[in-house]
Amino acid sequence: MSGLRGKSSFRLWLVVLSFVTVQAAGPQGHWPSFRGPGANGLAEGYPTASTWNLETSENVEWKTPIPGLGHSSPIVWGDRIFVTTAVSSQKNPKLKVGLYGDIRPVDEDTIHSWRLYCLDKHTGQILWERVAHEGVPRIKRHPKSTHANATPVTDGKRVVAFFGSEGLYCYDMKGTLLWKKDLGLLDSGYYLVPSAQWGWASSPIIHNNKLIVQCDVQKNSFIAGFDIRDGREIWRTPRSDVPTWSSPTVHGGARRTQVIVNGYRHIGGYDIQTGQELWRLTGGGDIPVPTPVVADGLIFITNAHGAMAPIYAIRVRARGDISLQGDASSDEYIAWSQKRGGAYMQTPLVRGEYLYSCRNNGVLSCYQAKTGERLYQKRLGKGGGFTASPVSADGKIYFSSEDGDIYVIKAGPEFELLAVNSMGEICMATPAISEGTLFVRTQRHLVAIADQAAPGSN
Repeated sequence: MSGLRGKSSFRLWLVVLSFVTVQAAGPQGHWPSFRGPGANGLAEGYPTASTWNLETSENVEWKTPIPGLGHSSPIVWGDRIFVTTAVSSQKNPKLKVGLYGDIRPVDEDTIHSWRLYCLDKHTGQILWERVAHEGVPRIKRHPKSTHANATPVTDGKRVVAFFGSEGLYCYDMKGTLLWKKDLGLLDSGYYLVPSAQWGWASSPIIHNNKLIVQCDVQKNSFIAGFDIRDGREIWRTPRSDVPTWSSPTVHGGARRTQVIVNGYRHIGGYDIQTGQELWRLTGGGDIPVPTPVVADGLIFITNAHGAMAPIYAIRVRARGDISLQGDASSDEYIAWSQKRGGAYMQTPLVRGEYLYSCRNNGVLSCYQAKTGERLYQKRLGKGGGFTASPVSADGKIYFSSEDGDIYVIKAGPEFELLAVNSMGEICMATPAISEGTLFVRTQRHLVAIADQAAPGSN
Protein backbone atom coordinates (compact mmCIF):
# COMPACT_ATOMS: atom_id res chain seq x y z
CA MET A 1 0.00 0.00 0.00
CA SER A 2 3.06 2.26 -0.23
CA GLY A 3 1.71 3.87 -3.39
CA LEU A 4 -1.49 5.11 -1.72
CA ARG A 5 -1.53 8.64 -0.30
CA GLY A 6 -3.79 11.18 1.38
CA LYS A 7 -7.47 11.06 2.21
CA SER A 8 -8.34 8.88 -0.78
CA SER A 9 -5.93 6.26 0.56
CA PHE A 10 -7.64 6.35 3.93
CA ARG A 11 -11.11 5.99 2.38
CA LEU A 12 -9.95 3.07 0.25
CA TRP A 13 -8.45 1.42 3.32
CA LEU A 14 -11.80 1.76 5.13
CA VAL A 15 -13.61 0.20 2.17
CA VAL A 16 -11.18 -2.73 2.08
CA LEU A 17 -11.50 -3.19 5.84
CA SER A 18 -15.30 -3.17 5.56
CA PHE A 19 -15.20 -5.76 2.78
CA VAL A 20 -12.93 -8.04 4.80
CA THR A 21 -15.18 -7.69 7.85
CA VAL A 22 -18.22 -8.79 5.86
CA GLN A 23 -16.48 -11.78 4.31
CA ALA A 24 -14.32 -13.14 7.12
CA ALA A 25 -15.41 -15.14 10.14
CA GLY A 26 -16.29 -12.92 13.07
CA PRO A 27 -14.09 -12.25 16.11
CA GLN A 28 -14.68 -14.11 19.38
CA GLY A 29 -16.20 -16.92 17.38
CA HIS A 30 -19.24 -14.94 16.28
CA TRP A 31 -21.57 -16.87 13.97
CA PRO A 32 -24.38 -14.30 13.85
CA SER A 33 -26.72 -15.57 11.14
CA PHE A 34 -27.49 -18.47 8.82
CA ARG A 35 -24.13 -20.02 7.79
CA GLY A 36 -22.19 -17.37 9.69
CA PRO A 37 -20.78 -14.07 8.36
CA GLY A 38 -21.75 -13.54 4.72
CA ALA A 39 -23.48 -16.96 4.73
CA ASN A 40 -20.12 -18.40 3.63
CA GLY A 41 -20.13 -21.28 6.13
CA LEU A 42 -16.43 -20.85 7.01
CA ALA A 43 -14.75 -20.71 10.42
CA GLU A 44 -10.97 -20.79 10.78
CA GLY A 45 -8.29 -20.54 13.40
CA TYR A 46 -9.14 -23.56 15.57
CA PRO A 47 -8.88 -27.34 15.21
CA THR A 48 -12.21 -29.15 14.90
CA ALA A 49 -13.20 -32.76 15.47
CA SER A 50 -13.27 -35.29 12.65
CA THR A 51 -14.92 -38.03 14.70
CA TRP A 52 -17.22 -38.18 17.70
CA ASN A 53 -19.51 -40.64 19.48
CA LEU A 54 -22.67 -39.60 21.30
CA GLU A 55 -22.95 -42.92 23.14
CA THR A 56 -19.50 -42.66 24.73
CA SER A 57 -19.40 -38.81 24.76
CA GLU A 58 -16.13 -38.86 22.81
CA ASN A 59 -15.59 -35.28 21.59
CA VAL A 60 -19.09 -34.36 22.81
CA GLU A 61 -19.02 -31.32 25.10
CA TRP A 62 -22.70 -31.19 25.95
CA LYS A 63 -26.17 -32.14 24.70
CA THR A 64 -29.21 -30.03 25.58
CA PRO A 65 -32.85 -30.96 24.82
CA ILE A 66 -34.78 -28.38 22.77
CA PRO A 67 -38.57 -28.94 22.76
CA GLY A 68 -40.81 -28.73 19.72
CA LEU A 69 -39.90 -28.81 16.05
CA GLY A 70 -37.50 -26.41 14.39
CA HIS A 71 -35.11 -26.52 11.45
CA SER A 72 -33.61 -23.11 12.21
CA SER A 73 -29.85 -23.12 12.72
CA PRO A 74 -28.19 -22.04 15.95
CA ILE A 75 -26.36 -18.71 15.93
CA VAL A 76 -23.51 -17.63 18.20
CA TRP A 77 -22.36 -14.32 19.65
CA GLY A 78 -19.56 -14.43 22.21
CA ASP A 79 -20.51 -17.03 24.79
CA ARG A 80 -24.21 -17.09 23.89
CA ILE A 81 -26.14 -19.34 21.49
CA PHE A 82 -29.62 -18.55 20.19
CA VAL A 83 -32.07 -20.96 18.58
CA THR A 84 -35.79 -20.93 17.79
CA THR A 85 -38.48 -23.58 17.90
CA ALA A 86 -42.24 -24.08 17.60
CA VAL A 87 -43.85 -26.23 20.27
CA SER A 88 -47.17 -27.88 19.41
CA SER A 89 -49.82 -28.93 21.91
CA GLN A 90 -50.02 -32.15 19.90
CA LYS A 91 -47.74 -34.96 21.04
CA ASN A 92 -45.26 -36.22 18.44
CA PRO A 93 -46.15 -33.91 15.53
CA LYS A 94 -45.53 -35.41 12.11
CA LEU A 95 -42.08 -35.01 10.57
CA LYS A 96 -41.34 -37.04 7.46
CA VAL A 97 -37.85 -36.87 5.95
CA GLY A 98 -36.28 -38.55 2.93
CA LEU A 99 -36.74 -38.29 -0.82
CA TYR A 100 -40.39 -38.32 -1.81
CA GLY A 101 -42.82 -36.30 -3.91
CA ASP A 102 -45.81 -35.74 -1.60
CA ILE A 103 -46.62 -32.03 -1.75
CA ARG A 104 -49.62 -32.06 0.61
CA PRO A 105 -49.14 -29.96 3.75
CA VAL A 106 -49.64 -31.24 7.28
CA ASP A 107 -53.27 -30.79 8.35
CA GLU A 108 -53.02 -29.57 11.94
CA ASP A 109 -55.01 -26.99 13.88
CA THR A 110 -53.32 -27.28 17.26
CA ILE A 111 -52.04 -24.41 19.39
CA HIS A 112 -48.34 -23.69 18.89
CA SER A 113 -45.86 -21.72 20.96
CA TRP A 114 -43.10 -19.94 19.00
CA ARG A 115 -40.02 -19.59 21.19
CA LEU A 116 -36.50 -18.16 21.25
CA TYR A 117 -33.89 -19.83 23.47
CA CYS A 118 -30.58 -18.45 24.73
CA LEU A 119 -27.95 -20.98 25.88
CA ASP A 120 -24.47 -20.79 27.36
CA LYS A 121 -22.00 -21.75 24.62
CA HIS A 122 -19.65 -23.55 26.98
CA THR A 123 -22.12 -25.58 29.08
CA GLY A 124 -25.33 -25.84 27.05
CA GLN A 125 -27.31 -24.44 29.98
CA ILE A 126 -30.51 -22.64 28.95
CA LEU A 127 -30.09 -19.07 30.23
CA TRP A 128 -33.50 -17.82 29.18
CA GLU A 129 -36.41 -18.56 26.87
CA ARG A 130 -39.06 -16.25 25.47
CA VAL A 131 -42.45 -17.05 23.99
CA ALA A 132 -42.88 -14.75 21.00
CA HIS A 133 -46.35 -15.88 19.98
CA GLU A 134 -49.01 -18.48 20.75
CA GLY A 135 -51.85 -19.63 18.54
CA VAL A 136 -52.87 -21.84 15.63
CA PRO A 137 -50.45 -21.44 12.70
CA ARG A 138 -51.81 -19.15 9.99
CA ILE A 139 -50.05 -21.15 7.26
CA LYS A 140 -49.65 -24.92 7.01
CA ARG A 141 -46.28 -26.63 6.70
CA HIS A 142 -44.75 -29.34 4.52
CA PRO A 143 -44.39 -32.78 6.23
CA LYS A 144 -40.60 -32.28 6.09
CA SER A 145 -40.86 -28.71 7.38
CA THR A 146 -41.58 -27.02 10.74
CA HIS A 147 -43.04 -23.74 11.90
CA ALA A 148 -39.59 -22.52 12.96
CA ASN A 149 -37.36 -22.85 9.90
CA ALA A 150 -35.90 -19.34 9.68
CA THR A 151 -32.56 -18.88 11.48
CA PRO A 152 -32.44 -15.92 13.89
CA VAL A 153 -29.86 -13.15 13.50
CA THR A 154 -27.90 -10.97 15.95
CA ASP A 155 -25.59 -7.97 15.87
CA GLY A 156 -24.37 -8.46 19.44
CA LYS A 157 -26.86 -5.93 20.82
CA ARG A 158 -30.11 -7.40 19.54
CA VAL A 159 -31.37 -10.76 18.34
CA VAL A 160 -34.21 -11.06 15.82
CA ALA A 161 -36.45 -14.08 15.28
CA PHE A 162 -38.66 -14.29 12.19
CA PHE A 163 -41.64 -16.64 12.30
CA GLY A 164 -43.25 -15.71 8.96
CA SER A 165 -46.97 -15.04 9.32
CA GLU A 166 -46.56 -15.14 13.11
CA GLY A 167 -44.36 -12.06 13.05
CA LEU A 168 -40.93 -10.51 13.40
CA TYR A 169 -39.56 -10.14 16.95
CA CYS A 170 -36.52 -8.18 18.21
CA TYR A 171 -35.03 -8.78 21.69
CA ASP A 172 -32.01 -7.46 23.50
CA MET A 173 -29.33 -9.92 24.57
CA LYS A 174 -31.02 -10.41 27.95
CA GLY A 175 -34.34 -11.36 26.38
CA THR A 176 -36.24 -8.09 26.71
CA LEU A 177 -38.64 -7.56 23.80
CA LEU A 178 -37.66 -4.32 22.04
CA TRP A 179 -40.16 -4.35 19.21
CA LYS A 180 -42.26 -6.65 17.04
CA LYS A 181 -43.92 -6.38 13.63
CA ASP A 182 -46.76 -8.20 11.92
CA LEU A 183 -45.90 -8.42 8.21
CA GLY A 184 -49.27 -9.95 7.38
CA LEU A 185 -50.12 -13.32 5.92
CA LEU A 186 -46.97 -14.67 4.26
CA ASP A 187 -48.36 -17.56 2.22
CA SER A 188 -45.43 -19.65 1.04
CA GLY A 189 -46.15 -22.77 -0.96
CA TYR A 190 -45.92 -24.30 -4.38
CA TYR A 191 -47.03 -21.63 -6.84
CA LEU A 192 -48.58 -24.19 -9.23
CA VAL A 193 -50.65 -25.73 -6.40
CA PRO A 194 -51.47 -22.86 -4.02
CA SER A 195 -53.12 -25.17 -1.48
CA ALA A 196 -49.72 -26.83 -0.95
CA GLN A 197 -48.54 -24.52 1.83
CA TRP A 198 -45.04 -25.46 2.97
CA GLY A 199 -44.11 -23.05 5.76
CA TRP A 200 -41.78 -20.08 6.14
CA ALA A 201 -37.99 -20.44 5.78
CA SER A 202 -36.28 -17.21 4.64
CA SER A 203 -33.95 -15.95 7.39
CA PRO A 204 -33.36 -12.25 8.17
CA ILE A 205 -29.92 -10.61 8.02
CA ILE A 206 -28.42 -7.50 9.64
CA HIS A 207 -25.96 -5.04 8.13
CA ASN A 208 -25.06 -1.63 9.58
CA ASN A 209 -28.25 -1.28 11.65
CA LYS A 210 -30.43 -2.45 8.79
CA LEU A 211 -32.53 -5.60 9.10
CA ILE A 212 -33.25 -7.14 5.69
CA VAL A 213 -36.09 -9.60 5.00
CA GLN A 214 -36.98 -11.33 1.74
CA CYS A 215 -40.68 -12.18 1.53
CA ASP A 216 -41.44 -14.10 -1.68
CA VAL A 217 -44.99 -15.41 -1.32
CA GLN A 218 -48.07 -16.28 -3.38
CA LYS A 219 -49.22 -12.65 -3.62
CA ASN A 220 -47.46 -9.30 -3.18
CA SER A 221 -43.87 -10.51 -2.77
CA PHE A 222 -41.35 -7.95 -1.53
CA ILE A 223 -37.92 -7.32 -0.03
CA ALA A 224 -37.65 -4.76 2.76
CA GLY A 225 -35.16 -2.99 5.00
CA PHE A 226 -35.95 -2.01 8.61
CA ASP A 227 -34.07 0.00 11.21
CA ILE A 228 -32.88 -2.66 13.65
CA ARG A 229 -33.05 -0.17 16.52
CA ASP A 230 -36.80 0.45 16.46
CA GLY A 231 -38.31 -1.66 13.66
CA ARG A 232 -39.07 1.36 11.47
CA GLU A 233 -39.48 0.40 7.81
CA ILE A 234 -36.85 2.22 5.73
CA TRP A 235 -37.74 0.87 2.29
CA ARG A 236 -39.82 -1.84 0.65
CA THR A 237 -39.38 -3.01 -2.94
CA PRO A 238 -42.02 -5.19 -4.64
CA ARG A 239 -40.84 -8.43 -6.27
CA SER A 240 -42.65 -10.23 -9.06
CA ASP A 241 -41.68 -13.75 -8.11
CA VAL A 242 -43.09 -17.04 -6.92
CA PRO A 243 -42.64 -18.21 -3.31
CA THR A 244 -39.03 -18.92 -2.42
CA TRP A 245 -37.34 -20.21 0.73
CA SER A 246 -33.95 -18.58 0.22
CA SER A 247 -32.31 -16.09 2.59
CA PRO A 248 -30.67 -12.92 1.24
CA THR A 249 -26.95 -12.14 1.40
CA VAL A 250 -25.24 -8.76 1.80
CA HIS A 251 -22.06 -7.97 -0.11
CA GLY A 252 -20.06 -4.80 0.53
CA GLY A 253 -17.86 -3.78 -2.37
CA ALA A 254 -15.69 -0.80 -3.22
CA ARG A 255 -18.52 1.12 -4.90
CA ARG A 256 -21.75 -0.26 -3.49
CA THR A 257 -23.27 -2.53 -0.88
CA GLN A 258 -25.93 -4.78 -2.29
CA VAL A 259 -28.51 -7.24 -1.01
CA ILE A 260 -28.39 -10.35 -3.19
CA VAL A 261 -31.38 -12.67 -3.51
CA ASN A 262 -32.19 -15.98 -5.15
CA GLY A 263 -35.37 -16.43 -7.15
CA TYR A 264 -37.08 -18.04 -10.11
CA ARG A 265 -38.33 -15.08 -12.08
CA HIS A 266 -36.07 -12.59 -10.32
CA ILE A 267 -32.59 -13.44 -9.08
CA GLY A 268 -31.01 -10.08 -8.37
CA GLY A 269 -29.21 -7.42 -6.39
CA TYR A 270 -30.63 -4.38 -4.57
CA ASP A 271 -29.01 -1.25 -3.17
CA ILE A 272 -29.04 -1.70 0.61
CA GLN A 273 -29.60 2.02 1.25
CA THR A 274 -32.65 2.50 -0.96
CA GLY A 275 -33.90 -0.92 -2.07
CA GLN A 276 -33.40 0.10 -5.70
CA GLU A 277 -32.84 -2.79 -8.10
CA LEU A 278 -29.26 -2.98 -9.38
CA TRP A 279 -29.41 -6.09 -11.54
CA ARG A 280 -31.65 -9.02 -12.30
CA LEU A 281 -31.49 -12.47 -13.84
CA THR A 282 -34.39 -14.63 -14.98
CA GLY A 283 -34.16 -18.37 -15.40
CA GLY A 284 -33.68 -21.20 -12.98
CA GLY A 285 -35.38 -23.80 -10.89
CA ASP A 286 -38.88 -22.84 -9.82
CA ILE A 287 -38.45 -23.71 -6.10
CA PRO A 288 -35.45 -21.59 -5.04
CA VAL A 289 -34.00 -22.47 -1.63
CA PRO A 290 -30.17 -22.01 -1.51
CA THR A 291 -28.75 -18.71 -0.28
CA PRO A 292 -26.41 -16.69 -2.55
CA VAL A 293 -22.70 -16.94 -1.65
CA VAL A 294 -19.99 -14.42 -2.60
CA ALA A 295 -16.29 -15.24 -3.01
CA ASP A 296 -13.44 -13.67 -4.99
CA GLY A 297 -15.63 -11.23 -6.88
CA LEU A 298 -18.24 -13.81 -7.90
CA ILE A 299 -21.78 -14.44 -6.69
CA PHE A 300 -22.67 -18.13 -6.71
CA ILE A 301 -26.36 -18.94 -7.05
CA THR A 302 -27.98 -22.31 -7.53
CA ASN A 303 -31.54 -23.58 -7.43
CA ALA A 304 -33.55 -26.45 -8.87
CA HIS A 305 -36.90 -28.05 -9.69
CA GLY A 306 -38.82 -27.88 -12.94
CA ALA A 307 -36.99 -27.48 -16.24
CA MET A 308 -33.71 -26.17 -14.84
CA ALA A 309 -31.24 -26.76 -12.02
CA PRO A 310 -28.58 -24.14 -12.79
CA ILE A 311 -25.40 -22.89 -11.21
CA TYR A 312 -24.57 -19.24 -11.91
CA ALA A 313 -21.25 -17.49 -11.21
CA ILE A 314 -22.14 -13.79 -11.45
CA ARG A 315 -19.69 -10.91 -11.25
CA VAL A 316 -20.40 -8.59 -8.31
CA ARG A 317 -20.32 -5.55 -10.62
CA ALA A 318 -23.40 -6.78 -12.52
CA ARG A 319 -25.90 -4.15 -13.71
CA GLY A 320 -29.24 -4.22 -15.45
CA ASP A 321 -30.88 -7.31 -16.92
CA ILE A 322 -28.13 -9.94 -17.19
CA SER A 323 -30.35 -12.83 -18.29
CA LEU A 324 -28.51 -15.15 -20.67
CA GLN A 325 -29.65 -15.13 -24.26
CA GLY A 326 -30.13 -18.25 -26.39
CA ASP A 327 -27.61 -21.00 -25.65
CA ALA A 328 -25.07 -18.67 -24.03
CA SER A 329 -23.54 -19.87 -20.77
CA SER A 330 -21.59 -16.69 -20.02
CA ASP A 331 -21.52 -13.00 -20.90
CA GLU A 332 -20.15 -9.70 -19.60
CA TYR A 333 -21.56 -10.24 -16.12
CA ILE A 334 -21.85 -14.03 -15.86
CA ALA A 335 -18.43 -15.68 -15.65
CA TRP A 336 -19.84 -19.17 -16.16
CA SER A 337 -23.00 -21.17 -15.69
CA GLN A 338 -24.47 -24.64 -16.01
CA LYS A 339 -28.10 -25.44 -16.79
CA ARG A 340 -28.08 -28.72 -14.84
CA GLY A 341 -26.32 -29.93 -11.72
CA GLY A 342 -27.44 -27.20 -9.33
CA ALA A 343 -28.54 -27.93 -5.78
CA TYR A 344 -32.21 -27.96 -4.80
CA MET A 345 -31.91 -27.48 -1.04
CA GLN A 346 -28.30 -26.89 0.03
CA THR A 347 -26.45 -23.59 -0.13
CA PRO A 348 -23.08 -24.16 -1.88
CA LEU A 349 -19.75 -23.62 -0.16
CA VAL A 350 -16.66 -21.90 -1.55
CA ARG A 351 -13.37 -22.67 0.16
CA GLY A 352 -10.20 -21.38 -1.44
CA GLU A 353 -10.25 -22.12 -5.16
CA TYR A 354 -13.07 -24.63 -5.00
CA LEU A 355 -16.87 -24.59 -5.08
CA TYR A 356 -18.70 -27.49 -3.43
CA SER A 357 -22.33 -28.13 -4.34
CA CYS A 358 -24.31 -31.07 -2.95
CA ARG A 359 -27.69 -32.08 -4.30
CA ASN A 360 -30.53 -33.30 -2.08
CA ASN A 361 -29.75 -36.93 -3.01
CA GLY A 362 -26.21 -36.61 -1.66
CA VAL A 363 -24.39 -36.24 -4.99
CA LEU A 364 -21.49 -33.90 -4.25
CA SER A 365 -19.64 -32.00 -6.99
CA CYS A 366 -16.45 -29.99 -6.66
CA TYR A 367 -15.69 -27.24 -9.20
CA GLN A 368 -12.97 -24.75 -9.93
CA ALA A 369 -14.77 -21.69 -8.60
CA LYS A 370 -13.42 -19.27 -11.21
CA THR A 371 -14.00 -21.42 -14.29
CA GLY A 372 -16.73 -23.94 -13.49
CA GLU A 373 -14.56 -26.93 -14.39
CA ARG A 374 -15.85 -29.93 -12.47
CA LEU A 375 -13.05 -31.72 -10.62
CA TYR A 376 -15.02 -34.59 -9.13
CA GLN A 377 -18.48 -35.92 -8.45
CA LYS A 378 -19.15 -38.41 -5.65
CA ARG A 379 -22.17 -39.66 -3.73
CA LEU A 380 -22.36 -39.29 0.02
CA GLY A 381 -24.12 -42.25 1.62
CA LYS A 382 -26.56 -44.45 -0.21
CA GLY A 383 -28.94 -41.92 -1.66
CA GLY A 384 -30.74 -40.56 1.40
CA GLY A 385 -31.92 -36.98 1.71
CA PHE A 386 -29.64 -33.99 2.36
CA THR A 387 -31.17 -30.64 3.32
CA ALA A 388 -28.74 -28.95 5.74
CA SER A 389 -26.05 -26.88 4.05
CA PRO A 390 -22.33 -27.67 4.44
CA VAL A 391 -20.00 -25.78 6.78
CA SER A 392 -16.22 -25.87 6.90
CA ALA A 393 -13.31 -25.43 9.31
CA ASP A 394 -9.80 -26.77 9.86
CA GLY A 395 -9.47 -28.15 6.33
CA LYS A 396 -12.69 -30.17 6.69
CA ILE A 397 -16.19 -29.86 5.26
CA TYR A 398 -19.21 -31.17 7.17
CA PHE A 399 -22.30 -32.46 5.33
CA SER A 400 -25.34 -33.45 7.42
CA SER A 401 -27.83 -35.99 6.11
CA GLU A 402 -31.49 -35.94 7.09
CA ASP A 403 -31.04 -39.37 8.68
CA GLY A 404 -28.53 -37.93 11.13
CA ASP A 405 -25.20 -39.00 9.64
CA ILE A 406 -22.60 -36.24 9.28
CA TYR A 407 -20.03 -36.84 6.53
CA VAL A 408 -16.64 -35.23 7.05
CA ILE A 409 -14.59 -34.76 3.88
CA LYS A 410 -11.18 -33.25 3.31
CA ALA A 411 -11.30 -29.90 1.56
CA GLY A 412 -9.47 -29.89 -1.76
CA PRO A 413 -9.70 -30.84 -5.43
CA GLU A 414 -9.78 -34.60 -4.74
CA PHE A 415 -12.47 -36.43 -2.83
CA GLU A 416 -11.40 -37.90 0.51
CA LEU A 417 -13.92 -39.07 3.09
CA LEU A 418 -12.44 -38.65 6.56
CA ALA A 419 -15.29 -39.96 8.71
CA VAL A 420 -19.02 -40.57 9.06
CA ASN A 421 -20.55 -39.73 12.44
CA SER A 422 -24.07 -40.59 13.60
CA MET A 423 -26.10 -38.06 15.57
CA GLY A 424 -28.79 -40.65 16.33
CA GLU A 425 -31.59 -38.26 15.32
CA ILE A 426 -32.95 -36.47 12.27
CA CYS A 427 -30.74 -33.56 11.15
CA MET A 428 -32.32 -30.86 9.00
CA ALA A 429 -30.61 -27.73 10.37
CA THR A 430 -27.27 -26.36 9.18
CA PRO A 431 -24.63 -26.52 11.96
CA ALA A 432 -22.81 -23.51 13.41
CA ILE A 433 -19.10 -23.34 14.24
CA SER A 434 -17.46 -21.20 16.91
CA GLU A 435 -13.90 -21.38 18.26
CA GLY A 436 -13.44 -24.96 17.14
CA THR A 437 -16.79 -26.23 18.39
CA LEU A 438 -19.43 -27.57 16.03
CA PHE A 439 -23.00 -26.91 17.19
CA VAL A 440 -25.42 -29.41 15.64
CA ARG A 441 -29.17 -29.05 15.96
CA THR A 442 -30.96 -32.41 15.73
CA GLN A 443 -34.69 -33.07 15.90
CA ARG A 444 -34.70 -32.95 19.71
CA HIS A 445 -31.34 -31.58 20.87
CA LEU A 446 -28.58 -29.04 20.43
CA VAL A 447 -25.20 -30.76 20.61
CA ALA A 448 -21.71 -29.26 21.03
CA ILE A 449 -18.87 -31.22 19.39
CA ALA A 450 -15.17 -30.38 19.83
CA ASP A 451 -11.80 -32.06 19.51
CA GLN A 452 -11.12 -32.80 23.19
CA ALA A 453 -7.47 -33.62 22.45
CA ALA A 454 -6.83 -30.18 20.95
CA PRO A 455 -4.80 -27.64 22.99
CA GLY A 456 -7.05 -25.50 25.17
CA SER A 457 -10.04 -27.83 25.05
CA ASN A 458 -11.89 -28.81 28.22
